[in-house]
Amino acid sequence: MFDAVRNNKKIVQVFLVLIALPFAFFGLDSYVNSGGMGADVAKVGDISVTQQDFQQAMREQQERLRSQLGQIDPKAIDTPVFRKAILDNLIDQRLLALEASKRRLFATDDAVRRTIGSIEAFQQDGRFSNERYESLLRAQGMSPAGFEAQIRQDMTLQQLAGTIGQTGMLPRTVGERILALQTEQREVQEVRLSIEDYLGKVKLADGAARKFYDDNAKQFETPDQARAEFIVLSMDSLAIKVSEEEIKAWYDGHKDRYQQPEERRASHILIASEKLGKDKARAKAEEVLQEIRKTPAAFADLAKKHSNDPGSAAQGGDLGFFGRGMMVKPFEDKAYSLNEGEISDVVESDFGFHIIKLLSIRAAKEKPLADVRGDIEAELKTAAASRKFAEAAEAFSNVVYEQSDSLKPAAEQFKLKVQQSAWLGRQANPANGPLANPKLLAALFSDDSVKSKRNTEAVEIAPNTLVSARIVEYKPAALQAFDSLKGNIEQMLSRQEALKLAKADGEARLAGLKSGEDKLAWGAAKRVSRMDARQLPPSAAQAVFRIDSSKLPAYAGVELPGSAYVLYRLNKVSAGEKLDDVRRQGLLGQLSSLAAQEEVQMYLSALRSRYKVEINQKALESGDK
Repeated sequence: MFDAVRNNKKIVQVFLVLIALPFAFFGLDSYVNSGGMGADVAKVGDISVTQQDFQQAMREQQERLRSQLGQIDPKAIDTPVFRKAILDNLIDQRLLALEASKRRLFATDDAVRRTIGSIEAFQQDGRFSNERYESLLRAQGMSPAGFEAQIRQDMTLQQLAGTIGQTGMLPRTVGERILALQTEQREVQEVRLSIEDYLGKVKLADGAARKFYDDNAKQFETPDQARAEFIVLSMDSLAIKVSEEEIKAWYDGHKDRYQQPEERRASHILIASEKLGKDKARAKAEEVLQEIRKTPAAFADLAKKHSNDPGSAAQGGDLGFFGRGMMVKPFEDKAYSLNEGEISDVVESDFGFHIIKLLSIRAAKEKPLADVRGDIEAELKTAAASRKFAEAAEAFSNVVYEQSDSLKPAAEQFKLKVQQSAWLGRQANPANGPLANPKLLAALFSDDSVKSKRNTEAVEIAPNTLVSARIVEYKPAALQAFDSLKGNIEQMLSRQEALKLAKADGEARLAGLKSGEDKLAWGAAKRVSRMDARQLPPSAAQAVFRIDSSKLPAYAGVELPGSAYVLYRLNKVSAGEKLDDVRRQGLLGQLSSLAAQEEVQMYLSALRSRYKVEINQKALESGDK
């Protein structure tokens, strides 16, 4: 979701999962960047979509797919359609940014603070940790100000997209009609004209198999294969030691990072203004306050009785300990002005009206070295390993290139194990581990590598991970002998011809059925619905539900590739079973979501006509190829 979080998979996954704002529902999950002009891929108004923006979006989408589907071949998804979809998404984001700016939409400081405070990745022991927050951002090369600006921008765009989506109301009658169609029951029978019944009528022309073999020789090649040896240089493989003196020196030089700020524990009673209206809510809060003034010890009981905060009312209003920046500002300012046991006047916030009782104060203190030693050691090791890897990577690349006839020199210099692979093909296979990388495979199967068995260049297969490999055994592609394939080819051609005969026969019978001649021996009746059509193949289900039911019986025919031609008779259409309320509301909710998405897409289409959108087709196609 955050452009600045670049290619660190773990942090990206944490943020994507834990800060799933509603904005992500609409598929708009990155932000507006304006870079240098150069060979921009597109321009939306005065905002450019640079090559850097586009390639970053491509990498992020590939990473999302990889995290969901496992190892994938980037070439398989680097298609014109995929690239166009990425660009369309970037253009949509910029259109929304322009419109949000025009409408002066923005996210308040309190809203940004609440959002960041709710991200579990930044919490420790269930509470927001400013130290953890800054540490995670620092590890990604981000500043709190930059990160907060991105959160603010995301929330601002969500305001616009969310508001437009809410206008996509699904009329009740339309929703009920769609549900009725989804649950509608259709009773059908079938007659299957199987390929096997027509094989006896097929006569292949002399030499048909040989002709097909000659015309499609590529289909019958066994691809080339290779066995390889390889070495892996990674940051994890570097032995890094940190002394106690280094840890102590770091702690002494960064004590400001290990200050635990003052925290306060408070209870509150919230009278929500959205329930009663602002004036009535304020009046009720004043009444409750007067009751508390009379019996301060009854605060918890009164919170259970009156508070509209579902998260704390059952606990007598207890909010636990919190630090600065975790509550809305009016609440925080008042809570930090109270003494222990003191009860505030009525405090107004965006949520309504609060009455606050300060329970206790946890004074600011410095965390002892023993408590943070592990974190410091890990941070120092990571920093040292990063520096050492940067130095080693260059030397590693030079050694495998300069001594290209063997991996042993590099393995000995960097204390790496020379590993052996099984037989490999040119296509990426996750089972091949480090050798599943497409770029590495392309280098391994290059002409120079195959002919001379030289080391490949050092290829980065993951952040801070380099691999070099060389072929130790190679099997070139070979055309399988015709005699070994003849029987299979003849069988395939016969089945193709048999399916043509079945289809021709089926279409003739279908014409007779539609003219009123129904003398077929139909199979057992099946009851199917659009929600449950498991008894029919997908292509047959589509044909059955397209049958015009105004006059019954009605008929349809469908070809099932490689299997049969099937005739269907529709006998009866009836209302489906009544859905229970939970399932019914769930389906209506899905329909409403689709309506919201459609509304957003229509709005984006309108914005495209309002703002000038220019696409550099040449730059889009070239990318980083």
